[in-house]
Amino acid sequence: MIPYTYSLHHIQDGRSFGFDPDDYSRFKFGDDQVARRFGEALADGFIRNFLEDNLEGEQIVVISSPYCFIPTATFAMKNYFVYRLNHWLVENNRMVVQEAKVHRTITYKEDYGALSAEDRLKLIGNDSFHIDKDFIKDKVLFFLDDIKITGSHEKMIMKMVKEYGLKNDIFMLYFAELVNHDIHPNIENHLNYHQIKSIADLDEVIKSGNFRFNTRIVKYILNCDFNSFLLFMERQTEEFITELYNLSLGNSYHTIESYSKNLNFIKNYLNNKNYKLI
Repeated sequence: MIPYTYSLHHIQDGRSFGFDPDDYSRFKFGDDQVARRFGEALADGFIRNFLEDNLEGEQIVVISSPYCFIPTATFAMKNYFVYRLNHWLVENNRMVVQEAKVHRTITYKEDYGALSAEDRLKLIGNDSFHIDKDFIKDKVLFFLDDIKITGSHEKMIMKMVKEYGLKNDIFMLYFAELVNHDIHPNIENHLNYHQIKSIADLDEVIKSGNFRFNTRIVKYILNCDFNSFLLFMERQTEEFITELYNLSLGNSYHTIESYSKNLNFIKNYLNNKNYKLI
């Protein structure tokens, strides 16, 4: 089965993307305001270029990129994609979308955006994806992701489709796609860290009033060097620290050795409020 692929932006040049790389960087680290702009723009583009003339009468299921416990940045973008799409569907007397989740079994500390195509597939190939086959039967599936670089995640999705014997019509929707394969896949990390270059840069996003936790920011904080981590934590609220710890446990980050020092500090702080941050 060959899925239909739609990408709002096509990256042909390593210096010109069709969107603001600073916005993309903030989006990857939890800026919900940017997630809204990206999700709405993706919905508008897909409606205009495809949906206006297709899939009338079909039940659409929207599925964000796979995650275990902590959603990815794409999850926030997915929410606004769905809101925008539902407005259009209702105005055109069509059924509103349903949602499903692809569950994944493995979490890893490696920075995916820095890897080559071969290393990405090797890393993610150890994972397995799972979905509720009965719920999605006879429905049209929209798999959303923020960016397609090498297609490794898409290969894993299609591997799952084959293993489950799914016969659904499948659409892979991306905010952006690297179409010039002479550009190294680590262009993704160039985008990820275009504005967020250190843990200190997170403060503006977190205190913006538009912050949403995701896997990237949690891993980034836990993997930070201890001294920078302490300075960062001193500026955070107890509510933020508590949620950071709860999410970390939910994603089994307590089992990753390189996160243990920072995570144990958070645990000690929460268990003993007299424990000094610095």
